[in-house]
Amino acid sequence: MANAAEHSGANGHAGVIGGNGRLGALRLLLWAVAGVLALRQAAAVLRVPPGEWLSDFHLPGSPGSLLGSLYDGGQFTGTPFSGLVLKPLVGLAAPSLEVAWTCVTLLFVAAVGLVAARGLPDPVPRRTALLAAPVLVALMMVSLPVREAASPGQTAVLPVLLVLLAVFRVPGDRPAGFLVGLAAALQPALLLFAPLLWLAGRRPTARTAAVTFAGATALSWAALPRDSWTYWVEHLAGTGLGGAPDSLANQSVHGALLRLGLTGPAEILLYLALAAGIVWIALRRAARYARDGQLLLAVAITGCAAVAVSPAGWRHQLLWVLLAVAGKVGTRAADRPVWPVAVVLAMTLPSSVLLPNLAALAPVRDNVLLLAALAAACAVPFLPRSSAYWREPVPTAYGRPAAARWSRVPLLPFWRHVLSRPNLLLELLLIRVGYSLYSHIRAAAPTSRSLAEGHGSEIHGIEKVLGIDIEHAVNQAVVNTPWLEAFFNFYYTSFHFVVPLTILAILYWRRPGDYRWARASLGLGTVLALIGFWLYPLAPPRLMPALGFVDTVHGVQDLANPQYGAMTAISNQYAAMPSLHFGWSLWCGIVVVVLAPKGWQKLLGALHPLITVCAIVVTANHWVLDAVGGALVFGAGFGLVYVLSGPRGAALPAGVGVPRPRVPERVDAVGASSGERTRA
Repeated sequence: MANAAEHSGANGHAGVIGGNGRLGALRLLLWAVAGVLALRQAAAVLRVPPGEWLSDFHLPGSPGSLLGSLYDGGQFTGTPFSGLVLKPLVGLAAPSLEVAWTCVTLLFVAAVGLVAARGLPDPVPRRTALLAAPVLVALMMVSLPVREAASPGQTAVLPVLLVLLAVFRVPGDRPAGFLVGLAAALQPALLLFAPLLWLAGRRPTARTAAVTFAGATALSWAALPRDSWTYWVEHLAGTGLGGAPDSLANQSVHGALLRLGLTGPAEILLYLALAAGIVWIALRRAARYARDGQLLLAVAITGCAAVAVSPAGWRHQLLWVLLAVAGKVGTRAADRPVWPVAVVLAMTLPSSVLLPNLAALAPVRDNVLLLAALAAACAVPFLPRSSAYWREPVPTAYGRPAAARWSRVPLLPFWRHVLSRPNLLLELLLIRVGYSLYSHIRAAAPTSRSLAEGHGSEIHGIEKVLGIDIEHAVNQAVVNTPWLEAFFNFYYTSFHFVVPLTILAILYWRRPGDYRWARASLGLGTVLALIGFWLYPLAPPRLMPALGFVDTVHGVQDLANPQYGAMTAISNQYAAMPSLHFGWSLWCGIVVVVLAPKGWQKLLGALHPLITVCAIVVTANHWVLDAVGGALVFGAGFGLVYVLSGPRGAALPAGVGVPRPRVPERVDAVGASSGERTRA
């Protein structure tokens, strides 16, 4: 028995060592990814021509300087104190300044990630604690604020770092207050941290921050009186400096109101009222979370509010929003990823990727970063650490693992049968981003006219050999039958998106387990189709000259114009093999036939791909073999889902319902947080 115990202990020790080794390897890999992203960002910045470094600042002695004033050119947006700090840099040699500025900025970004990761509230799982820093640094490196903050002369990262150091790392009230005051001297809206510190019980720190800000501002008045008058009096704390205040770069409430068409005294009064309300709500929330031990979240909320209410909240100043991922939202485990995913997508992707180009969505699309900041500051219901769901959210219900019939093919360990309904907002976000990326990749596929027409001749020749070259005959027959042409044109343009989205919506609401199976099959089939577009650009019949096809949907195409009119601007006209029109319709037919409970529903599902294949051929938009290619890739999509995750059905034994999730008991005591340990 002793030997058995020793053997068991040795195995346990070896397992711990193995787990530590895997965790360490993963951590090194994530740091390597963060390093590669930093090098990529540095390369992008160093490609800026030397003459553009600091040229927009019009500092005395810099290229394009005017009369020795900071603001004569109207481009410098910083405070006179920041101009006072930047002036000594003008005399440095351009190459050394470029390299030093870029390296220091990226080091500041890495320091922000490290300090923020250490500011996560306890209890933090060991895996999360070790991986948080490299993940956060990598996310910041690809975020829009850092990509713009790394531009020549921008100092937006430094105030963030100063505030984080003051809250989490610097002992003593006066040194911490001094750092917060310096941050406010560089970006006046950050003076909002002084009342936060006051409300959080750190009144000496708040007083020191206010005194430091006043001293730095007085110093700039003494050294640069004309510039200080211009900034503080003529432009009211920088309002109107830099780019146009109604440009998309100004992600503040003031900028949003201007973009909505409001001007004059009415806009100013509305802006002041909204700013006061935002500050009041944000400070109350931030103080509450600070007392709750979530200091990083409190800092992020205050920073978001500061940039939102500033007259000019430029995009490079919105790094605070990314720090708000520290908050936990939702009582279900399935809901927890929604907030961090939404923040990461908003901070890393262009707004045109997140939302379609519709006029009704323009106010939202133009203010995505501002809305994210306002949501973090005023709206998102972050959980307190005293919540019963803080440590243990309602677990996700999984079905019994079902092995695939091909015993030699291992199933993916993370692909489990989920029985509960996924979060709707997260699904909509991922579907929209996935479709936008699909559209960009499809548009970027090779579009060589000669290559595509050569492949078109190959397909036409193969069909002749097989005796299935029916495209021209059926195209002419439909052209000569107006009502039939109208029907197929309507079917081609109307049902391609409507039917798949309707099926996904019904499955999401009625059969969530089958929804995941169907969604995965659709996604994998579409990815395989994208590979086909890249490898085999193909001219459809309507774009094959001298063959006599009539494009009944798009009208006559000018084949002498390499761009083929306006259609090429919105879609790659040579992404024809395989046919996604038929592939998506076949997916719809299979899903309906498999899952529909009634015979007439199965019949309608089977008719949809049959009518679609007729529509794509008679309108001269696809060859017959394009439909064969669509069938192959989506058959492969269903097959991959089967191989990787097992059969669709039999997730639970017969007669066993979905287990009720266990609701964790409420906790009465809250452990000491990392912020409390560091006397924040």
